[in-house]
Amino acid sequence: MIYDLAIIGGGPAAVAAGVYASRKKLKTVFVTKDFQSQSAVSSDIQNWIGTISITGQDFAKNLEGHLRAYASDTLDIITGEEIVSVERKDFGFTVVSKNNSYDANTLLIATGSKRKKLNVPGADLFENKGITYCASCDGPLFGGQDVAIIGGGNSGFESAAQLLAYAKSVTLLSRSELLKADPETVEKIVADPKFILIKNVNIREIKGDKFVSSLIYEKKNTGGSHEIFVSGVFVEIGSVPATEFVKDLVDIDDWGQVMVDPKTQRTSLPGVWAAGDCTDGLYHQNNIAAGDAVKALEDIYVKLRAS
Repeated sequence: MIYDLAIIGGGPAAVAAGVYASRKKLKTVFVTKDFQSQSAVSSDIQNWIGTISITGQDFAKNLEGHLRAYASDTLDIITGEEIVSVERKDFGFTVVSKNNSYDANTLLIATGSKRKKLNVPGADLFENKGITYCASCDGPLFGGQDVAIIGGGNSGFESAAQLLAYAKSVTLLSRSELLKADPETVEKIVADPKFILIKNVNIREIKGDKFVSSLIYEKKNTGGSHEIFVSGVFVEIGSVPATEFVKDLVDIDDWGQVMVDPKTQRTSLPGVWAAGDCTDGLYHQNNIAAGDAVKALEDIYVKLRAS
Protein backbone atom coordinates (compact mmCIF):
# COMPACT_ATOMS: atom_id res chain seq x y z
CA MET A 1 0.00 0.00 0.00
CA ILE A 2 0.96 3.64 -0.35
CA TYR A 3 0.72 5.61 2.91
CA ASP A 4 -0.13 9.29 3.10
CA LEU A 5 2.95 9.86 5.22
CA ALA A 6 6.09 8.09 6.40
CA ILE A 7 7.64 9.31 9.67
CA ILE A 8 11.21 8.24 10.37
CA GLY A 9 12.46 8.54 13.95
CA GLY A 10 11.47 7.70 17.52
CA GLY A 11 12.13 10.79 19.65
CA PRO A 12 9.88 13.67 20.71
CA ALA A 13 9.73 15.16 17.19
CA ALA A 14 8.69 11.91 15.53
CA VAL A 15 6.19 11.02 18.26
CA ALA A 16 4.58 14.48 18.25
CA ALA A 17 4.11 14.21 14.50
CA GLY A 18 2.78 10.68 14.84
CA VAL A 19 0.13 11.67 17.37
CA TYR A 20 -1.02 14.58 15.22
CA ALA A 21 -1.00 12.46 12.05
CA SER A 22 -3.22 9.86 13.70
CA ARG A 23 -5.67 12.41 15.02
CA LYS A 24 -5.90 13.97 11.56
CA LYS A 25 -6.60 10.51 10.08
CA LEU A 26 -3.56 10.48 7.83
CA LYS A 27 -2.66 6.90 6.98
CA THR A 28 0.88 6.86 8.32
CA VAL A 29 3.77 4.44 8.70
CA PHE A 30 6.00 5.26 11.66
CA VAL A 31 9.41 3.58 11.41
CA THR A 32 12.00 3.65 14.18
CA LYS A 33 14.80 1.55 15.60
CA ASP A 34 13.56 2.38 19.12
CA PHE A 35 12.25 5.24 21.26
CA GLN A 36 15.62 5.94 22.91
CA SER A 37 16.28 9.58 22.06
CA GLN A 38 19.32 11.39 23.48
CA SER A 39 17.26 12.36 26.53
CA ALA A 40 16.80 8.69 27.41
CA VAL A 41 20.13 8.78 29.27
CA SER A 42 19.13 11.72 31.49
CA SER A 43 18.50 11.02 35.16
CA ASP A 44 16.16 13.98 35.60
CA ILE A 45 14.45 16.02 32.87
CA GLN A 46 12.98 19.17 34.41
CA ASN A 47 12.09 21.26 31.36
CA TRP A 48 9.61 19.05 29.50
CA ILE A 49 6.66 21.40 29.73
CA GLY A 50 3.77 20.05 31.79
CA THR A 51 5.96 17.54 33.64
CA ILE A 52 7.88 18.79 36.66
CA SER A 53 10.45 16.01 36.72
CA ILE A 54 10.89 12.76 34.79
CA THR A 55 13.74 10.33 34.15
CA GLY A 56 14.98 9.82 30.62
CA GLN A 57 13.76 6.23 30.52
CA ASP A 58 10.31 7.18 31.76
CA PHE A 59 10.28 9.99 29.20
CA ALA A 60 10.96 7.46 26.43
CA LYS A 61 8.25 5.12 27.75
CA ASN A 62 5.74 7.97 27.92
CA LEU A 63 6.46 8.99 24.34
CA GLU A 64 5.91 5.46 23.09
CA GLY A 65 2.79 5.04 25.25
CA HIS A 66 1.27 8.28 23.98
CA LEU A 67 1.91 7.30 20.38
CA ARG A 68 0.40 3.83 20.76
CA ALA A 69 -2.63 5.18 22.62
CA TYR A 70 -3.61 7.25 19.57
CA ALA A 71 -2.39 4.92 16.83
CA SER A 72 -5.79 3.28 16.28
CA ASP A 73 -6.05 1.86 12.75
CA THR A 74 -4.51 4.97 11.19
CA LEU A 75 -0.90 4.66 12.33
CA ASP A 76 1.26 1.60 11.65
CA ILE A 77 4.17 1.56 14.12
CA ILE A 78 7.23 -0.35 12.93
CA THR A 79 9.99 -0.77 15.55
CA GLY A 80 13.39 -2.43 15.41
CA GLU A 81 14.12 -1.10 11.93
CA GLU A 82 16.60 1.54 10.83
CA ILE A 83 16.06 3.26 7.50
CA VAL A 84 19.13 3.07 5.24
CA SER A 85 17.90 4.96 2.18
CA VAL A 86 15.02 6.88 0.64
CA GLU A 87 14.10 6.56 -3.04
CA ARG A 88 12.06 9.06 -5.06
CA LYS A 89 9.06 7.61 -6.88
CA ASP A 90 6.27 8.96 -9.08
CA PHE A 91 3.83 8.69 -6.17
CA GLY A 92 6.26 10.09 -3.59
CA PHE A 93 8.91 8.08 -1.75
CA THR A 94 10.00 4.61 -0.76
CA VAL A 95 11.80 4.37 2.57
CA VAL A 96 14.07 1.35 2.74
CA SER A 97 15.38 -0.57 5.76
CA LYS A 98 17.68 -3.61 5.66
CA ASN A 99 14.72 -5.98 5.44
CA ASN A 100 11.67 -3.97 4.33
CA SER A 101 10.46 -0.98 2.37
CA TYR A 102 7.49 1.36 2.77
CA ASP A 103 5.81 3.61 0.19
CA ALA A 104 4.37 7.01 1.05
CA ASN A 105 3.23 10.20 -0.66
CA THR A 106 5.10 12.41 1.81
CA LEU A 107 8.00 12.05 4.23
CA LEU A 108 8.93 13.53 7.60
CA ILE A 109 12.55 13.10 8.73
CA ALA A 110 12.80 13.20 12.53
CA THR A 111 15.84 11.02 13.18
CA GLY A 112 17.58 13.26 15.72
CA SER A 113 21.30 12.95 16.27
CA LYS A 114 23.84 10.55 17.74
CA ARG A 115 26.73 11.16 20.08
CA LYS A 116 30.15 12.25 18.82
CA LYS A 117 33.01 9.89 19.55
CA LEU A 118 36.18 11.00 21.29
CA ASN A 119 39.04 11.16 18.78
CA VAL A 120 42.31 10.98 20.72
CA PRO A 121 44.92 8.23 21.19
CA GLY A 122 43.50 5.45 23.36
CA ALA A 123 39.84 6.37 22.79
CA ASP A 124 39.09 3.46 20.46
CA LEU A 125 41.25 1.04 22.42
CA PHE A 126 39.46 1.63 25.71
CA GLU A 127 35.87 2.05 24.52
CA ASN A 128 33.74 -0.14 26.81
CA LYS A 129 36.89 -0.67 28.88
CA GLY A 130 36.51 2.50 30.91
CA ILE A 131 35.40 4.90 28.16
CA THR A 132 31.62 5.17 27.92
CA TYR A 133 29.02 7.41 26.32
CA CYS A 134 26.17 6.74 28.73
CA ALA A 135 26.37 7.69 32.42
CA SER A 136 22.96 6.28 33.28
CA CYS A 137 23.84 2.96 31.60
CA ASP A 138 27.35 2.43 32.91
CA GLY A 139 27.72 4.82 35.83
CA PRO A 140 26.89 2.29 38.58
CA LEU A 141 29.86 0.18 37.44
CA PHE A 142 32.16 2.92 38.74
CA GLY A 143 30.81 3.18 42.27
CA GLY A 144 33.50 4.36 44.72
CA GLN A 145 35.93 5.19 41.91
CA ASP A 146 37.42 8.36 40.43
CA VAL A 147 35.90 9.26 37.06
CA ALA A 148 36.13 12.04 34.48
CA ILE A 149 33.57 13.65 32.19
CA ILE A 150 34.59 15.33 28.93
CA GLY A 151 32.17 18.09 27.91
CA GLY A 152 30.90 21.33 29.46
CA GLY A 153 27.34 21.32 28.12
CA ASN A 154 24.08 20.28 29.78
CA SER A 155 24.67 16.61 29.00
CA GLY A 156 28.06 16.74 30.71
CA PHE A 157 26.66 18.27 33.87
CA GLU A 158 23.65 15.94 33.85
CA SER A 159 26.08 13.04 33.72
CA ALA A 160 27.95 14.58 36.65
CA ALA A 161 24.74 14.74 38.66
CA GLN A 162 24.26 11.00 38.15
CA LEU A 163 27.85 10.03 38.83
CA LEU A 164 28.21 12.08 42.01
CA ALA A 165 25.65 9.78 43.61
CA TYR A 166 28.10 6.88 43.69
CA ALA A 167 31.56 7.87 42.39
CA LYS A 168 34.43 8.75 44.72
CA SER A 169 35.12 11.89 42.69
CA VAL A 170 33.97 13.40 39.40
CA THR A 171 36.26 15.64 37.33
CA LEU A 172 34.64 17.51 34.45
CA LEU A 173 36.89 18.83 31.68
CA SER A 174 35.61 21.53 29.32
CA ARG A 175 37.33 22.64 26.12
CA SER A 176 35.96 26.15 26.61
CA GLU A 177 36.32 28.70 29.37
CA LEU A 178 32.63 29.49 28.91
CA LEU A 179 30.40 26.63 29.99
CA LYS A 180 27.40 25.86 27.76
CA ALA A 181 25.33 24.24 30.48
CA ASP A 182 22.47 26.05 32.23
CA PRO A 183 23.89 28.26 35.03
CA GLU A 184 21.45 26.80 37.57
CA THR A 185 22.65 23.29 36.78
CA VAL A 186 26.31 24.34 36.95
CA GLU A 187 25.83 26.07 40.31
CA LYS A 188 24.24 23.00 41.83
CA ILE A 189 26.91 20.56 40.61
CA VAL A 190 29.94 22.75 41.38
CA ALA A 191 28.81 22.99 45.01
CA ASP A 192 29.35 19.27 45.54
CA PRO A 193 32.70 18.67 47.34
CA LYS A 194 33.34 15.56 45.22
CA PHE A 195 33.20 17.58 42.00
CA ILE A 196 36.23 19.10 40.24
CA LEU A 197 35.91 21.46 37.26
CA ILE A 198 38.80 22.03 34.83
CA LYS A 199 38.13 24.48 32.00
CA ASN A 200 39.89 25.56 28.81
CA VAL A 201 41.64 22.28 28.04
CA ASN A 202 42.40 19.93 25.17
CA ILE A 203 42.23 16.19 25.78
CA ARG A 204 45.41 14.55 24.52
CA GLU A 205 45.29 10.85 25.41
CA ILE A 206 43.53 8.10 27.33
CA LYS A 207 45.95 5.70 29.00
CA GLY A 208 45.61 2.33 30.61
CA ASP A 209 46.47 -1.37 30.51
CA LYS A 210 43.45 -3.64 30.16
CA PHE A 211 41.21 -0.78 31.33
CA VAL A 212 41.45 3.00 31.58
CA SER A 213 43.83 4.22 34.28
CA SER A 214 44.38 7.90 33.45
CA LEU A 215 43.62 10.83 31.18
CA ILE A 216 46.13 13.31 29.73
CA TYR A 217 45.05 16.90 29.06
CA GLU A 218 46.69 20.19 28.15
CA LYS A 219 45.72 23.63 29.42
CA LYS A 220 45.21 25.91 26.43
CA ASN A 221 46.53 29.07 28.09
CA THR A 222 49.61 27.65 29.83
CA GLY A 223 50.48 24.55 27.80
CA GLY A 224 52.11 21.46 29.24
CA SER A 225 50.56 18.08 29.87
CA HIS A 226 48.67 17.11 33.00
CA GLU A 227 47.55 13.66 34.05
CA ILE A 228 44.60 12.71 36.21
CA PHE A 229 44.11 9.17 37.40
CA VAL A 230 40.63 7.86 36.74
CA SER A 231 39.09 4.48 35.99
CA GLY A 232 36.17 5.83 33.98
CA VAL A 233 35.85 8.46 31.25
CA PHE A 234 32.34 9.60 30.27
CA VAL A 235 32.24 11.40 26.91
CA GLU A 236 29.68 14.18 26.40
CA ILE A 237 31.03 16.24 23.48
CA GLY A 238 27.96 16.78 21.37
CA SER A 239 26.21 14.95 18.62
CA VAL A 240 26.08 14.28 14.89
CA PRO A 241 22.75 14.49 12.99
CA ALA A 242 21.46 11.09 11.86
CA THR A 243 20.98 12.19 8.25
CA GLU A 244 23.38 10.03 6.25
CA PHE A 245 20.52 8.20 4.55
CA VAL A 246 19.11 11.42 3.01
CA LYS A 247 22.33 13.30 2.21
CA ASP A 248 21.71 12.88 -1.53
CA LEU A 249 17.98 13.57 -1.28
CA VAL A 250 17.71 16.98 0.39
CA ASP A 251 20.02 19.93 1.08
CA ILE A 252 22.36 19.33 4.03
CA ASP A 253 24.51 21.99 5.71
CA ASP A 254 28.20 21.72 6.65
CA TRP A 255 27.28 20.08 9.96
CA GLY A 256 25.16 17.39 8.36
CA GLN A 257 21.87 18.97 9.35
CA VAL A 258 18.84 18.97 7.05
CA MET A 259 18.14 22.52 5.94
CA VAL A 260 14.51 23.55 6.47
CA ASP A 261 12.19 26.51 6.08
CA PRO A 262 11.57 27.52 9.72
CA LYS A 263 7.97 28.54 8.93
CA THR A 264 6.91 25.17 7.57
CA GLN A 265 9.81 22.73 8.19
CA ARG A 266 9.87 22.00 4.46
CA THR A 267 13.16 20.79 3.02
CA SER A 268 14.62 21.59 -0.39
CA LEU A 269 12.70 18.69 -1.94
CA PRO A 270 8.91 19.02 -2.30
CA GLY A 271 7.11 16.36 -0.31
CA VAL A 272 9.81 16.08 2.36
CA TRP A 273 9.76 17.79 5.76
CA ALA A 274 12.16 17.52 8.69
CA ALA A 275 12.00 18.39 12.40
CA GLY A 276 14.05 18.10 15.56
CA ASP A 277 17.76 17.68 16.16
CA CYS A 278 18.45 16.45 12.63
CA THR A 279 17.65 19.92 11.22
CA ASP A 280 19.48 23.23 11.07
CA GLY A 281 17.05 24.84 13.52
CA LEU A 282 18.63 27.41 15.80
CA TYR A 283 18.01 25.53 19.06
CA HIS A 284 17.80 21.80 19.73
CA GLN A 285 15.63 20.88 22.69
CA ASN A 286 12.81 18.41 23.29
CA ASN A 287 10.06 21.03 23.42
CA ILE A 288 11.31 22.75 20.27
CA ALA A 289 11.63 19.42 18.44
CA ALA A 290 8.03 18.52 19.28
CA GLY A 291 6.78 21.97 18.28
CA ASP A 292 8.63 21.95 14.98
CA ALA A 293 7.23 18.49 14.22
CA VAL A 294 3.67 19.66 14.88
CA LYS A 295 4.33 22.62 12.60
CA ALA A 296 5.54 20.24 9.91
CA LEU A 297 2.55 17.95 10.35
CA GLU A 298 0.11 20.82 10.00
CA ASP A 299 1.79 21.81 6.74
CA ILE A 300 1.83 18.20 5.52
CA TYR A 301 -1.89 17.89 6.25
CA VAL A 302 -2.66 21.04 4.24
CA LYS A 303 -0.49 19.81 1.37
CA LEU A 304 -2.12 16.36 1.26
CA ARG A 305 -5.68 17.64 1.54
CA ALA A 306 -5.03 20.18 -1.20
CA SER A 307 -3.79 17.49 -3.59
